[in-house]
Amino acid sequence: MKSSIQIVRGIESLFGTRDENIRLLESGLNVRARLLNDALEIEGDDAGVLRAEGILKDYASLMKEGHVFNNGDLNSFLRVVTCDPGTSLRGLVESGKQRSFGKKVVAPKTITQRRYVDAIEHHDLTFGVGPAGTGKTYLAVAMAVSALLQKRVSRIVLTRPAVEAGERLGFLPGTIQEKVDPFLRPLYDALHDMLEPDKIEKLLERNTIEVAPLAFMRGRTLNDSFIIMDEAQNATPEQMKMILTRQGFNSKMVVTGDPTQVDLLAGQRSGLIEAIEVLRTIEDIAFIQFDDRDVVRHNLVQKIVKAYERYNEIIGANRQLSLKLSDPALKISEPAAEPVRPEAVPETRLA
Repeated sequence: MKSSIQIVRGIESLFGTRDENIRLLESGLNVRARLLNDALEIEGDDAGVLRAEGILKDYASLMKEGHVFNNGDLNSFLRVVTCDPGTSLRGLVESGKQRSFGKKVVAPKTITQRRYVDAIEHHDLTFGVGPAGTGKTYLAVAMAVSALLQKRVSRIVLTRPAVEAGERLGFLPGTIQEKVDPFLRPLYDALHDMLEPDKIEKLLERNTIEVAPLAFMRGRTLNDSFIIMDEAQNATPEQMKMILTRQGFNSKMVVTGDPTQVDLLAGQRSGLIEAIEVLRTIEDIAFIQFDDRDVVRHNLVQKIVKAYERYNEIIGANRQLSLKLSDPALKISEPAAEPVRPEAVPETRLA
């Protein structure tokens, strides 16, 4: 089946960098696309062509209405609509309402991100769990900045465990803050994306925004605060219980982490994994699970995450098989050897 869809405006953003958007459409729907003057010809099986036609018509009408797709937005939307037949491009764009976070205007790019933002709005404690690049920390910081600017909280507290990722850096020079700042750099990066540098400096000086390692949280009660616990997979169970019990009145807390990237010493259990098991049944706590479809970094990151997931599944299956084979109860018992009987010795008689 063939179909031709007229694209008058935005043909460059439709194709994307190195035609990545069109390639995504082709691979996701098993169709072939060809540019003909001001139209795009789609060829393939009936279902794929009809689906692509609907997506492209939505794109053309949104562009005609003046909608602007920012860098990477269209690619993220196409990942969703090519995987989920019940989702339309227009519905995804219109339902993911844009929000102003200081100098940044952000709209959730995937269905899970939208659920995550809604969960943070409606719950006092939210867990965002999933692979790198899914926007867990970025969106949490954006929601915190929004709450502070709207005066719904009086301060933001950003914390994470000061755990090195596999390599030992030794003793770092400087004051305590200068020693821990390298571990907290991702949180500063997100802040600088939302607010002007001079405003961040003033808020940090007044302790309106506090960025501190997890070890500094013991014994505190954080009232009227928006608390973000990042890299929670590197907290021990004791540290996790400690930070979760710091939440005071009129406060929100967001806990983010990736259980597949634990940097604790061998034998130490991740506090994030334990907390999910312990708190799963409490109704007032939201748990949002991200996966590789929610990755909003470079396309390769999504493929890398998926490859590691497949590898871990195979390794896990092989490990379970080896454990079963090494179980003494499952070993096939060999038949017992018959006792060796001594050969009969002929009786000798004395003459």
